[in-house]
Amino acid sequence: MPTTSAPPQKSYLIPTIIIGVLFFVFGFITWVNSTLIPYLQTACELTAAQAILVTFASYIAYAVMAFPSSWVLKFTGFKKGMILGLAIMALGALVFIPASHTRTFGVFLTGLFVMGIGMALLQTAVNPYITILGPIDSAAKRMSVMGICNKGAGAIAPLVMGAVLLSGMDAYAPEKLKLLSIDAKNQLLDQLAGKIVTPYIIIAVAFIVLAVAIYFSSLPDIKNEDETNPDHISQDRKSIFKYPYLWLGFITLFLYVGVEVMAGDTIQLYGKQGLGISIEIAKHYTTYTMLGMLAGYLLGIVLIPKVISQATALKVAAILGILLSIGVIYAPGTYSILCLALLGFANAPMWPAIWPLTIDGLGKYLKTGSALLIVGIAGGAILPKIWAILGENPNIGFQKAFWLLIPCYLFILFFATVGNKIGKTAGKQ
Repeated sequence: MPTTSAPPQKSYLIPTIIIGVLFFVFGFITWVNSTLIPYLQTACELTAAQAILVTFASYIAYAVMAFPSSWVLKFTGFKKGMILGLAIMALGALVFIPASHTRTFGVFLTGLFVMGIGMALLQTAVNPYITILGPIDSAAKRMSVMGICNKGAGAIAPLVMGAVLLSGMDAYAPEKLKLLSIDAKNQLLDQLAGKIVTPYIIIAVAFIVLAVAIYFSSLPDIKNEDETNPDHISQDRKSIFKYPYLWLGFITLFLYVGVEVMAGDTIQLYGKQGLGISIEIAKHYTTYTMLGMLAGYLLGIVLIPKVISQATALKVAAILGILLSIGVIYAPGTYSILCLALLGFANAPMWPAIWPLTIDGLGKYLKTGSALLIVGIAGGAILPKIWAILGENPNIGFQKAFWLLIPCYLFILFFATVGNKIGKTAGKQ
């Protein structure tokens, strides 16, 4: 058999399993933020707008590190880049130890930012890797499988970490803390802050073990598309700025991640702060959002691309997102929470569709284009922060602040309908 022939499909099994484990890691670390927000809000005595900086620190790291990640990967390749990313994440997890001992919110944010740096490097390598492990038309299906790993971990993280960090939180209610002396209050909050040390030591060790496993694995490096397809349309384009659909996809991903984080990470804070629901109840809400996403991913595996295309799935998801957002804004109490959690189902097909629609045809610009999309993940830093600021405005409130969702889903609908085709050759459409 010639060395240039395509490898058998079964050769992708081990790489796919490895990538699936990494997506599980992404999900656990990403969605544990929903638990950290109310936890640190109490332990560090923060307002809602301050507490939402948890997501800001995690996601803004993508904007800072995404292009440097691309440069790093040009020298290290995918495999060593993954190992380096995991090592950086382990370092960030260990920063939680001094943060806990000093109960300093800024140090917690530093640890989250460092972990975000590692995640940016890791995702820059992983996302295009799984995308090119087969035909582009079925990329959404493969990404849906990875999404199950990701959102499955996202459903588990609030349950596990919520049980550790948020159990007995009613004892730390502001009205009860006001009755204590300053020394007694600080001692109680120091004990609360100490709960986080052991879990994050375990997380750091897990990162190191996974990095070692990848080092000794047979995970291959995958070549850029231009190296295997010299006739690709990228040969006719001299700059990444010549791909308008890439830049529209970047904006779309930015908005998508923003609405995804609002549905997953702010739901506990919204229930507690906006609707007055006990954190003992609200701590489970993120799991409901993640279960909705899991259902959406499973449906995507069945339907895409055999029944509906990636673009069609994105259109339907965007329309459903608009309708559910209206429900979040106008429905009373727990019905509003239900609509917000169901946004997880609407959001599920978006990442698996946006990513391949955006990087299709980039060729030699694949790594750089992937890095640009990683920058788009910073939408998870910006939009929830805007929501929290609007929510603390007494003339708006946390529920009406969800109007922010509507224009985001409208733009996603535009990309699904028109934007993903702009600048592609007729042959690629």
